[in-house]
Order: sequence, then C-alpha cells, then structure tokens
Amino acid sequence: MTTTDFDHIFGTARVMAILRGLPVAETVRLAERAWDLGIDVVEVPVATPDAVPALRAAVEAGRERGRIVGAGTVLDESQVVAAADAGAAFTVAPGLDLAIADAAAARGLPHLPGVATPTEAQQALRHGLTWLKAFPAISLGPAWFKAMAGPLPQLRFVATGGLDAGNAAQFLNAGVRVAAVGSALTDETQLDHLAKLAGHPS
Repeated sequence: MTTTDFDHIFGTARVMAILRGLPVAETVRLAERAWDLGIDVVEVPVATPDAVPALRAAVEAGRERGRIVGAGTVLDESQVVAAADAGAAFTVAPGLDLAIADAAAARGLPHLPGVATPTEAQQALRHGLTWLKAFPAISLGPAWFKAMAGPLPQLRFVATGGLDAGNAAQFLNAGVRVAAVGSALTDETQLDHLAKLAGHPS
C-alpha cells in the first residue's frame, strides 16, 4: 500500500460524494449525476449487507464510464471481502483499525482509515498510511488541519463528517486534500454547488 494509490484515485479531485443508505437505482442515478458534474470519486458505504448491491451497481455503472467507486464504513475484515468482491477500488473506515488496513492491502485495495488525533495520525503513518480520513471533520474544524500540517506535512487528509457545499471550501482552503460530502446530499442541489469545487482551485 503506497501513497501513490490515492494520489492516482483522487487525481485532481477535490470533492468526493458519499452515497449512503440509498436504494440501488437511486445510488446509481446520483453517482451518474455526480460524474456528469465532474465529481469523479464516489463512495458507497457498506456497513450493512443490504448496502452491497448498491455498491456493486455503482461499480458497474462506473466501469461503463471509466470511473471508480470505493466502499465506505468498512468495519471488519468480512466487509473488506464483500467490498473487494463487489469491485470496489478502495475502502474507507470511520476509525483506525490496522487489521482492516492489512486485510484491504491483502486484497489489493488502498485503505483510507479515519483519525481524529495526532496520535492516531502518527500510528497510521508508522503503518505506511499517508492518506487519512479526518472524522468528524466538522468537530475538528479547519484550524485542526492547519495545525497538523506543521509536524506532519507528509499526510494528506480527506475531510468527512458534517461537510456540505456551504463549508467545504473552508476545509479545502485549510489544506484538506479532498472534501467528502455525504448526508448533505439528501438535498440534490448540493451536487451542483459542490461541482464548482471539484477541480483544482483556480
């Protein structure tokens, strides 16, 4: 597992759409809408078995468009297996569990673990994980990312938890590499606003 995995996955992307708990058809529809708007990276959480068909359908839709889909809320090794079998390109977890990271690596999947403290970030770094999910980002606040860049400049953060089109730019301006938006997408107009942030800053 190397830094270049997520360097390639995210590319120039600044926004990731998280499609949580939606029916299969709705997941695919929103994924395709995100891709049409230039939001290239999509995550489908798979905390429960009934979410796996939505992941699989999104993966298939993405394959037709040359887009990849990751599996989120991966909480144990069996979910890593389910994500890999469904064709996910990467896995994401809310917390730092190195066994899950190792299980993902064994399946050839880059893993994005969640952290909320410098201690967790250092532990992840020692394990070779330089792309990290900061969760819950809204509680940490933009200043947290500026502070972390001092002692740990080699880390790249995906901010998740409480972000929306109204505050994502604050986190990106604070040094966050990717803003991941989930719950706010119940308002579909969020995608249009987030699309303006999706590419490199001007």
